[in-house]
Amino acid sequence: MCIGRRGSCVRYLLLLTLVGTHFSAVGLAQEPDPAGWHSKLRFHAVAAYGPSALAGSVISAGFFQELDFPREWGQGGVGYGRRLGSTLAYAGVRNVLGFGLDSALHQDPRYHRSSDTGGWRRMKHAFRGTILTRTDSGTETLATWRLGSAYGAAFLSNKWYPDRLNTVKLGLLQGSTQIGFDLLANLGSEFWPDIKKKLLRRKP
Repeated sequence: MCIGRRGSCVRYLLLLTLVGTHFSAVGLAQEPDPAGWHSKLRFHAVAAYGPSALAGSVISAGFFQELDFPREWGQGGVGYGRRLGSTLAYAGVRNVLGFGLDSALHQDPRYHRSSDTGGWRRMKHAFRGTILTRTDSGTETLATWRLGSAYGAAFLSNKWYPDRLNTVKLGLLQGSTQIGFDLLANLGSEFWPDIKKKLLRRKP
């Protein structure tokens, strides 16, 4: 998507960062329910269409509108509606795939905070928790649900983009970007509770 002027690339990268913030917020909202299909369904429902996710989708569609991406969708209310619909549909596809994979493979999609102390160790734990995941029985395995849903949703959602954008390169870029957002979400889940406590203590 970074085609043309350098400024467009910078704005697009900033947009991707903003798009990812609502995934981070979702990660913070999950309750420590026991593993099971019902809790996984609730997890993915909130991740796709919870309040934070919906707010992020509205903002994301607005930035895509400002960038006129894709330009074939035009401007005005119709163009914004198409971009918002695309963003909401992507969230649905990603989480339907995620639910199907983690349920079938008995993987736990939740992030489990580290029991270690020290910022570096906890950062490594967040990174590890992005690539690996717990199973329902408590063991650790490759996060197939995360990788499969990220890349699968990227390629499937590109099907409704104009043909010039429906490419393998873009699908790989979007899937990898989504994994990066998931890492940011895990870092937020790891450190935000501590930051929030410190902020509350400072209040008079």
